[in-house]
Amino acid sequence: MTVQARFLADLTAGLTERAAAGLLRTLALPAGIDVTSNDYLGYAQDPQLAAQTADFVRNHGAGSGAARLLRGHLDLHAQAEAALAAYSQREAALLFSSGWAANTGLWPALAGTGDWVFSHGANHASIIDGLRLSKADRAIFHDLPHLRQLLQAPRTGRAFVAVESVQSMSGQLTDLAAICQLAAAHDALVVVDEAHATGLYGPYGAGRVAELGLQAQVLCTVHTGGKALGVSGAWVAAPQPVIGHLLNHARSFVYSTAVAPAMVGGLLAVLARLRADGAVVAQLHAKAGWLRDRLRGAGLDLDGSTSCIVPVVLGAPERALAVAQQLRSDGFDVRAVRPPTVPQGTSRLRLVVRAPLTEVDLQRLADRVIFHTKA
Repeated sequence: MTVQARFLADLTAGLTERAAAGLLRTLALPAGIDVTSNDYLGYAQDPQLAAQTADFVRNHGAGSGAARLLRGHLDLHAQAEAALAAYSQREAALLFSSGWAANTGLWPALAGTGDWVFSHGANHASIIDGLRLSKADRAIFHDLPHLRQLLQAPRTGRAFVAVESVQSMSGQLTDLAAICQLAAAHDALVVVDEAHATGLYGPYGAGRVAELGLQAQVLCTVHTGGKALGVSGAWVAAPQPVIGHLLNHARSFVYSTAVAPAMVGGLLAVLARLRADGAVVAQLHAKAGWLRDRLRGAGLDLDGSTSCIVPVVLGAPERALAVAQQLRSDGFDVRAVRPPTVPQGTSRLRLVVRAPLTEVDLQRLADRVIFHTKA
């Protein structure tokens, strides 16, 4: 057997092992009523926003041609970053191609040798990988007392606290005010990822930091355009010195081709749209509250969710896969989330309440979830 053949055999064995444990990932095309994507407001398929985005392609071209520091910087990028900074209620902003690129550029640029980053145990993968790329020491905390204990320990260098404002797998809202108070008491800097809050909380969806008036206590926020905003890309919003530092040191920005005009145009179109959709957002939260109450009333474990992310914790991966398949047979596009994305023993359905869902959709979804999980 050749070296390549042995290597392929090892990969095949690993995939077979994952499949036997109920952990094999596969791709599936969208089918049925969407209760799994992060397109909370239904913007991704909105015809008006699609037409406005297409206009930017016609007027500015299909691509930017180079990294921003070479020839890829367009007036459009500067216009969008000014608008995004104002929207986020921060001094400045810097565009990235994705939330992943933002976090994997941000953390190695901010935190270096001798620094400490205290990261919440529920933080999503791009934060984790950004921290791994940095040269800072890292510690995981799970609650405020645990964070207090870690911050009280002797250390050299700077300290950072990294949290999501809305936890992506549990739907819990992080107590940002308490985090900021604790960090300030121990000379730590706070960075908040607003991936699942942008568009849904705060003035016109600026995020939970803006909603709570914590801008002065938070060093910077990370926002994504690919979830509630329905487009793509991401940005970091922060005081100007942070943005200048990232422009010089965030490798995922420096060495990436500038984001395409279509993405910039989509973000600008959505910012204008959000100003008119306050009632839609309020109705969305009301729908999510109804579903959470209905499922909790049936005795289901929702992992403390208080947002539009409504997890139904089922335990074993095989059970989560089976119930998800049953719900897909009922016409709902539901996916199972399993380790290592969530802790062992907490495989779940990750239901997402979206604005396009009707009352009839929600009632039938709740009925079918309860039926299949109680069977």
